[in-house]
Amino acid sequence: MKYNIHRAVVIGSGTMGAAIAAHLANIGVPVTLLDIVPKDSPDKNKIVKEGWDRCIKAKPANLMSTELQTLVTLGNLEDDFGAVAEADWICEAIIENLKIKVELMTRIDEVRKPNAIVTTNTSGIPVHAIAEGRSKEFKKHFLGTHFFNPPRYLKLLEIIPTADTSKDVVEFMTHFGEYRLGKGIVLCKDTPNFIGNRVAFGTGAFALDFILNNGYTVDEVDALTGPLMGRPKTATFRLIDLVGVDVWDHVGKNLAPLIPHDKLGQKYLAAEKPRKLMDTLLERKWFGNKTKVGFYKEVRGEDGRKEFYSLDLNTLEHVPAGKPRFDSVKAAKDVEGLGDRLKIMLEADDKAAKLVQAVTYQGFQYVSTIIPEVADTVKPIDDAVRWGFMHEAGPFETWDMLGVKETVKRMKAEGYTPAKWVDEMLKAGVETFYQYKGDNKVGVYDVAKKKYAKLKQPEGFVLLKDLRGTKKEISKNAGASLYDIGDGVGLVEFHTKMNALDDDIFAITTEALDRLDTDFDGLVVGSEADNFSAGANLFMVVVAAQQGMWDTLDGAVKKLQNMNMRMRYSPKPVVVAPVGLALGGGCEVTMHASRVVAASETYIGLVELGAGVIPAGAGTKEIMRRVINPPMKTDNAEPFPFIQRAFLQIGQAKVATSAEEARAMGILGPQDRVVVNRDHLLTEAKKEVLHMVASGYKPPAPEMIYAPGRDMYGAMKIGAWSFKEGNYITEYDSHIATKLAYVMAGGCLTKPTWVSEQYILDLEREAFLSLCGEEKTQARMWSLLQTGKPLRN
Repeated sequence: MKYNIHRAVVIGSGTMGAAIAAHLANIGVPVTLLDIVPKDSPDKNKIVKEGWDRCIKAKPANLMSTELQTLVTLGNLEDDFGAVAEADWICEAIIENLKIKVELMTRIDEVRKPNAIVTTNTSGIPVHAIAEGRSKEFKKHFLGTHFFNPPRYLKLLEIIPTADTSKDVVEFMTHFGEYRLGKGIVLCKDTPNFIGNRVAFGTGAFALDFILNNGYTVDEVDALTGPLMGRPKTATFRLIDLVGVDVWDHVGKNLAPLIPHDKLGQKYLAAEKPRKLMDTLLERKWFGNKTKVGFYKEVRGEDGRKEFYSLDLNTLEHVPAGKPRFDSVKAAKDVEGLGDRLKIMLEADDKAAKLVQAVTYQGFQYVSTIIPEVADTVKPIDDAVRWGFMHEAGPFETWDMLGVKETVKRMKAEGYTPAKWVDEMLKAGVETFYQYKGDNKVGVYDVAKKKYAKLKQPEGFVLLKDLRGTKKEISKNAGASLYDIGDGVGLVEFHTKMNALDDDIFAITTEALDRLDTDFDGLVVGSEADNFSAGANLFMVVVAAQQGMWDTLDGAVKKLQNMNMRMRYSPKPVVVAPVGLALGGGCEVTMHASRVVAASETYIGLVELGAGVIPAGAGTKEIMRRVINPPMKTDNAEPFPFIQRAFLQIGQAKVATSAEEARAMGILGPQDRVVVNRDHLLTEAKKEVLHMVASGYKPPAPEMIYAPGRDMYGAMKIGAWSFKEGNYITEYDSHIATKLAYVMAGGCLTKPTWVSEQYILDLEREAFLSLCGEEKTQARMWSLLQTGKPLRN
């Protein structure tokens, strides 16, 4: 390719600009963040420093590791504009003002190097208008790149070319966006608010008007329009507070004059009650999360705990949050499938059902009417809604689940008539927006061509959904499956609830390791689930403990230890591909891979102390090997800082909040890879296996473990006692920590000794079983099972 991005510049250090710069640092691209010079300060970088400071303090974190800050350089538009001349990509993220953007583009046009790509992160201004008057070469390399906030976490990147944008530039930015930035790319037409925000405000304006006219409370709305409808917990009003009441209002106001032809959008964007409500919030400076008051208000209870009061939409005063109860919700909330859940709500007749019906049917109506204006098929709209707003399914995918024909009848009966093309599609005998082969989509309805267009599958991609139930699924039980994913590579997929480790998983993984001798050149352990593994099956553990089934429990722990050690010393490469939660046993499995290919958003750690035990699936041994062993191979090394680090990491149940953070904790090694696009994870894991095979992989030699002996055991016990005396931990926490200290010290050793891995494994297992027999450990396990929260007893 003739384009590369080795150095970038982001102009504008507001919420979006600074977060885009942070995400470029996340993927290893050096970036200069620029902003204007303040009028009232001698520090020319004051504005950019404040913007970056807010960015690095934001929660959730914009940077995947604090160490990545070194990739970001701060500057101003007077002294440091020379950085623009050296950049391969210049991304503008300044105020939404066309005149100011055009003036900036004039300056960029004068200095940009040939082939430098220039983009705007505008959320609503027509992209072509921003490039007006620029040189031919500038226009050829100019397009919109609209990120969603926060860029690290939200997958959607809308790419908006103009009529002048080079096809090569569009292709490059699409590839860079997907493979480097880890984004789901939606190519958009240069229409007002593109796709994501057009849908959000066309449907959101209706929802707010309906809510206010029908007497719903903030608590009721957010209870109904969140996970129940396949949407995030932020639902409706929490989302507006998160985005910012001022930002939400600004985008809506900007959109209205740009879509005079959109009768549905205009009707609700101009509605009187929502306008009056938003004006009041703005007058009071109730901007949401950033001011700690909006539709919710952060307060402190009598015990000092943080609480959130919700806004009474009638009195406009904040009141203690209520807990709405509806019969329809009770019937639907525990139903797993989104389509089945919605069907219950759409067929019910209470107040909750009425809101779900209105929001669902008007949503379907609206998205149908903006085709073909914003997209030629339904897929870009579905992708934008799923990736930009974290919905479980896009509107047309949901419509397919409910049955298009039947839903259209209900919509018309309720006054939400869809666009004419939907009726035409049904009359032509096409009954779904997508064409399916089994559960997989193979085509999508093209409105202009009036037929299905084939959905292209990327070549060489590992897609387990295509292999399930075929001859490629070699072995399966209730907890796991073994697949042949081609080119001599096998794959073990866990599929228990939260991928909790149990005998079924041990059986399939053991079978896969056996088959490495005869059927495969290497193995991947991973899945398409949101989470790799939340750890051991706690229910099995606590029931076995309470029934005194010690041999069974001992055998289960031995199975996990043996499985992990077999992976570590496998003569053929075993690549583990964690994503999401990889906790406890899930972390232990990961650490025993020949190589790890981790999704960047992997939250991994040894959390066993929260369940009242210590890591015993070889996790304690492995942290000792990774953290303590390396420095102790140097003569006269001082062990305490490294033993303390390992002890606190396990003892405080620390969890890495990204794969890069896991590397800093020693859970991932320097040779392990991080993949930013989760959809590519299994494909990249397979590539890694093949690379290791081609490179002549050989397993590591068995390693002895440094056990510091009884003096260090005493030091660790004192440390645990000090934490207890300072009320940082409970007495029982201290008891568990003492057991951990005993294992890490090597038991009763009188002096520091290098011991075998098996020696530590036996100590781990013994401590685990001992703690399982204690009442307070069992109480902790039941608390996690019943409430999902750790018990500090």
